[in-house]
Amino acid sequence: MNILLIDDDASLRKSLRLALEAMGHFVAEARDGEQAQSQLGHGLFDVAFLDLRLGREQGLDLLPTLVRLVPGLPIVVITAYATIETAVEAMRRGAFDYLPKPFTPDQLRLVFDRIARVRRLQSQVEELEEQVRSAVPEVDLQTTEPAMRQALDVAFRVAESEATLLLRGESGTGKGVLARAVHVRSRRAAAPFVTVHCPSLSAELLESALFGHVRGAFTGAVRDTVGKVAAAEGGTLFLDEVGDLPPPLQAKLLRLLQEKCYERVGEPETRTADVRILAATNHDLEAAVAAGTFRDDLLYRLNVIEVTMPPLRQRPRDLLPLAESLLGFFARQTGKPLAGFTDEAREALRRHPWPGNVRELRNAVERGVILASADRVGLADLPVQIGSPPRPGVEVGSRVTLEELEGEHIRRILAAVPTIDEAATVLGIDPSTLYRKRKRYGL
Repeated sequence: MNILLIDDDASLRKSLRLALEAMGHFVAEARDGEQAQSQLGHGLFDVAFLDLRLGREQGLDLLPTLVRLVPGLPIVVITAYATIETAVEAMRRGAFDYLPKPFTPDQLRLVFDRIARVRRLQSQVEELEEQVRSAVPEVDLQTTEPAMRQALDVAFRVAESEATLLLRGESGTGKGVLARAVHVRSRRAAAPFVTVHCPSLSAELLESALFGHVRGAFTGAVRDTVGKVAAAEGGTLFLDEVGDLPPPLQAKLLRLLQEKCYERVGEPETRTADVRILAATNHDLEAAVAAGTFRDDLLYRLNVIEVTMPPLRQRPRDLLPLAESLLGFFARQTGKPLAGFTDEAREALRRHPWPGNVRELRNAVERGVILASADRVGLADLPVQIGSPPRPGVEVGSRVTLEELEGEHIRRILAAVPTIDEAATVLGIDPSTLYRKRKRYGL
């Protein structure tokens, strides 16, 4: 490893340098903070050893400066005046490890082993992140539509602030994608981005998932759980479909927004949270407030900045570029040398109303790429409803039968949600019942 040794004691630097070089490492020296910053500015180092006392300087005061100068550099604090308090403070300010003088070669080897293990873990995480990126199409937020440009402009202008952002729009319009893009552009980008799907659990389980619980808080609570709020510490907590948040949890979310305080289930201790909250909904929250199912004070706290994502049918100029981008991704993933869509398929894509928005488009293009047998995705490769003529008459209140209305409603729900189980939940029926109805209506 390339090691920077920062100590004002020349004799100690010499003896430690000889010991480290005998282990096969390269060592550079600095006697004070100025020399250390100069070395770090001109060389690449794997680890730095920092003495807590550098003449008139204090190593603890220099530590944050070095951490900012070279983010990710492991800094090992060394001192002959070791106390638990200084060790804790050093770790709090960003030290990787802490060694009391005098230390042995074996202690040094343990430190190097720890650094190597952390590096391997970081490498594995980067590899896994790359695998995830290769498995999921990168979302293209480029747009030529004024409504979409306005939504992105507002969201990105407030990204660096701490303001709560409420994203509105139909299911599948990309609210979650935009929330993550806001997080990436914020000052919290290096911290976690944690999503809570509000409709996915009962009120009791959702409270536990959100705030955590202690062992014995309820049947099945066999160990402490930190919860999503704690997992998002220092980062962003994204509340997806916040309009479905059960009433008992709305007051607790309001307190989290106002006071940054919460309690785990079954624990009296009040905890503080350093999180930024983003929320999304496809509901009319004002109507929910009028109906008494959503708190008006919570709506006001969530709706500091509001951004509405336009549905795909209102983005006609973005449709084909999005489809082509998705086709390129899935073609690379499947290893198919596809040149694009046929003219017939492109026209069908333009005509389709896309009730499921971008999510429906993604699923349709993926299916088309998988089924394509020629060098282009044709109409026959796309889902059958995309090639069908539009049915504008199938609307609530129009002169259609209940059977036609039910079939159209089920088709739109299937296009708007990612799974059959979720569609069944939205429709309020069992998955087996949904299966029979899909077969009946040819969906």
